[in-house]
Amino acid sequence: MKIGTKLIHNGNEMDPQTGALSIPIYQTSTYHQEDIIKGQEFEYSRSENPTRKALENTIAKLENGDKGFAFSSGMAATSSVLSIFSSNDHIVICEDVYGGTYRIASNFFSKFKVETTFVNAADLSEIERSIKDNTKALFLESPSNPLLKITDLKACVEIGRKNNLILIIDNTFMSPYLQRPLDLGFDIVIHSGTKFIGGHSDVVGGLVAVKGEDLSKRVYTVQNGFGAILGPQDSWLLLRGLKTLKVRMDYQQKNTQKLAEWLLTNENIEKVYYPGLSSHEGHSIHLAQADGAGAVLSFKTINTEKALNFMKKVTLAAVAVSLGGVETIVSYPVKMSHASMPKKERERLGITDNLIRVSVGLEDIGDLINDFEQALEE
Repeated sequence: MKIGTKLIHNGNEMDPQTGALSIPIYQTSTYHQEDIIKGQEFEYSRSENPTRKALENTIAKLENGDKGFAFSSGMAATSSVLSIFSSNDHIVICEDVYGGTYRIASNFFSKFKVETTFVNAADLSEIERSIKDNTKALFLESPSNPLLKITDLKACVEIGRKNNLILIIDNTFMSPYLQRPLDLGFDIVIHSGTKFIGGHSDVVGGLVAVKGEDLSKRVYTVQNGFGAILGPQDSWLLLRGLKTLKVRMDYQQKNTQKLAEWLLTNENIEKVYYPGLSSHEGHSIHLAQADGAGAVLSFKTINTEKALNFMKKVTLAAVAVSLGGVETIVSYPVKMSHASMPKKERERLGITDNLIRVSVGLEDIGDLINDFEQALEE
């Protein structure tokens, strides 16, 4: 079964009790227990909830994992996965990771003596040089946020297996529709469900898919222990969002490709970052491991003033944090997604004051290009 069909028909699309084509929202905290000695599947909603279970089973099925887990946010998902590690464990992380992940890894987990090394993951030799005797995991994003850097995931799997590492990836930009890292050999996939999976800028949530029973138990222990679980209402919204993921992303990708090609011709643009462009570094690697280029691009204007003016003058796009909604969203990474990263580090990575990230929506692309053109004018 192809992924587009699997989004609709995955075994979690209807209520087994009534046949309803929408999983009910089980808005309950606790459950009557018929036999307190024997026990039952649902006892308390922090541990299990039928609506959340349907979502968790769905993400596991879509990513071809063994278990799925739903959290209260993308950062709750990331933090919970990182919490399976112990003091004096070492994790190698791609250096241009999402700002929130950078912050939690460097400022929070460091307090518990979980070591991290940030590397240029596009350079496989740098990854290998960073592995130490206590290295337990490799954490990646591809494409990365916000410069859409591409990492050779299959090559990283080989490195990980050779060094007995747990392989983790944030797959938010691609979604399970466009990229399925567990099939490539990864162990854990993380999603901010807030983004393309939810798709309507109306829910905050995080999802994790895991390969392997032992690793699944470790993640569940953290989920149940910390209790940063997704509520039933939000679980239902993500289930609904998944049903339209294919049609939204197909259209958004087409829009993004056209916008990227137009930006290349604009005299006010210094550089465009989008995996769908043949000029994008890692273009062929990306298309060998994913089914599309996605609906996020970034560009640099010829100077900072031009970037700031664009953010003030653009009208059809929302100026906001986040991405993946039906509306186009433009963000300013140095003040938004990567504000928590030290300026010196940002600039070293190329996250400069003239960089703008765009999550392309469902607007008519002609209208969107016209709006971008006027926003880039003097």
